[in-house]
Amino acid sequence: MTTPIKHARPEDLAAAADTLAAAFEHYPWTRYVIPESGYADRLRELQGLYLDYAHTHGLVAVTVDRDGVIAVLPPEAPAPGQGVIDRILELHGDRAARLEHTEPPPHAWRLETLGVRPDSQGRGYASALITFAVREVAQRGGSLIALETSDPRNVRLYERHGFVIDAQRDDPERPPIWRLTATLNDSAPDSARTRR
Repeated sequence: MTTPIKHARPEDLAAAADTLAAAFEHYPWTRYVIPESGYADRLRELQGLYLDYAHTHGLVAVTVDRDGVIAVLPPEAPAPGQGVIDRILELHGDRAARLEHTEPPPHAWRLETLGVRPDSQGRGYASALITFAVREVAQRGGSLIALETSDPRNVRLYERHGFVIDAQRDDPERPPIWRLTATLNDSAPDSARTRR
């Protein structure tokens, strides 16, 4: 059965942020970069900030029940405003120095986040959202999508959708980070297939 996906509207973003907060509650990287004090509230607000930015400058899509969310940004997306940056740093508190910014490959769209509520996982939501986003990026003229993840299960998910690992960073002091990319082929608007 096909999972219905739609472009998020402004009124979807609060529920989408709740979904991402639930999905990332135990995620290694967010646990590493967000203080334990007030973790859930900090995580929820950060997700809201990121979604607002992505909705304005890129693409946010949700399952119709809003239990799955994906956000993708084009290569020309501007930097967030100073007020947003200041609030992000404040929410990260004394762990802000742990944040890393790596530049994606030139001209790559960035898959910024993908999350499914824990009680809705296993229903194909993540795959449906990836397929939707890949198709949308191709229709908008994109030819490359890049992402980073700290969970090996996510690596396997993305590989099933044609993404390949092009970098990996391992450090015993922090979670690992895999960077994956997918090159879109000419038929992606119709099929969302990628080539390796």
